[in-house]
Amino acid sequence: MTAITAVDQRVLNPHPSLAQALRDTFTMAWRALLRVRRTPEQWADVVLQPILFTVMFAFLFGGAIAGDVQTYLPALIPGILVQSVITTSVVTGVQLREDMDTGVFDRFRTLPIARIAPLSGALLTDTLRYAIATAMTFAVGAAIGYRPGGGLVGVVLAGLLVVVCSWALSWIFAFVGVLARSATTVQAMSFMVLFPLTFLSNAFVPTETLPTWLRWFADLNPVSHLITGVRELANTGQVGADVGWALLGAAVVVAIFAPLTVRAYMRKA
Repeated sequence: MTAITAVDQRVLNPHPSLAQALRDTFTMAWRALLRVRRTPEQWADVVLQPILFTVMFAFLFGGAIAGDVQTYLPALIPGILVQSVITTSVVTGVQLREDMDTGVFDRFRTLPIARIAPLSGALLTDTLRYAIATAMTFAVGAAIGYRPGGGLVGVVLAGLLVVVCSWALSWIFAFVGVLARSATTVQAMSFMVLFPLTFLSNAFVPTETLPTWLRWFADLNPVSHLITGVRELANTGQVGADVGWALLGAAVVVAIFAPLTVRAYMRKA
């Protein structure tokens, strides 16, 4: 028979080992997957959004911008891919805020787990969302005639680049989720930033067609560098300078916002 230790006599380790933190992270990631299995509508954005956006933009603007849909697809698919996956990264902050609002966060604080595990587990689970959105975008593109010149290797590398950069951006939205007062606020603030960044870029139109002042912004837009890097990998299989700039930007974002997010989260915890 196992003896029960009184609460005031228990000795808790405030500094769990790296191995325990990793185990707890995978446990919380599994918890997030189980949550999605019971509410599959949470996957609607990563499944339906790539389909709707790809078909809609291809057949609405293909003829007007490139002359026909097939000519437009090599430029469109990478743009849709980056837009869809980056938009998906907002979910990290929204769900984190929901957990804090519904009391689940308080329950986590009473468990003998690494305090960082709920945050790191959510970020780990979201990489699966990015991968699904990436696969769906390329699959829909292939169904309507997109044939990437970079082959399978180029497509895989392009997908990995988008997943890595989106994971880096998710730290920003996680930081907003910790500080914001509600999930609605997180979503509203995030999309106010994302919409200008994704649409005022080279995602859907060549920047040469834009007014001078707007072209200047689009060329400097970090999303444009990411999209150009994805296009180079998927369409030619080449690793250009924009791939390096995109990875450097992702590293800078993580270096700045990961410590800020963890610090803010630990204060809440």
